[in-house]
Parts: sequence; C-alpha cells; structure tokens
Amino acid sequence: MEITLQIVHALLAIGLTLAVLLQSGKEAGLPGAIAGGAQSLFGKKKGLEEKLAKLTSALAILFMVSSVVLAFLVGR
Repeated sequence: MEITLQIVHALLAIGLTLAVLLQSGKEAGLPGAIAGGAQSLFGKKKGLEEKLAKLTSALAILFMVSSVVLAFLVGR
C-alpha cells in the first residue's frame, strides 16, 4: 500500500511540474502588469489556458493530500 502511494505521489509531482511549466508566463514590466490586470478583470483567459489552470489546481490539491497521507503512513 505504501509503495503504491509513493508511486502515485511521484507521478503527481511529475504531472504538477509539467502543468506548471506548460502555463504561459506573465509579461514583465509595467505593460505586462497593466495588460495582466485588464485580462483578469475582463476574463480573457479562455480555452487551453483555463483548462491547464484547473488541471494545475487539481494536481496541486491531490499532491498535498498524498503528502499528508504518506506522512501519516510513514509515521506509524
């Protein structure tokens, strides 16, 4: 059981890393800050970016849950 959870945890870590790296970066400087604020205000995030953001959030939550479960199992 513990080995299986460790494998799932490792796969979640790899998936989370890839999901974060695949996201588009924010533009630097003042123009990026203004455009980024306008995009978040008017909801410009569509399609693949939105799905990737949801996938990243789901993977992060699953990763945290698996970390806590593994910590309890190893502590026994």
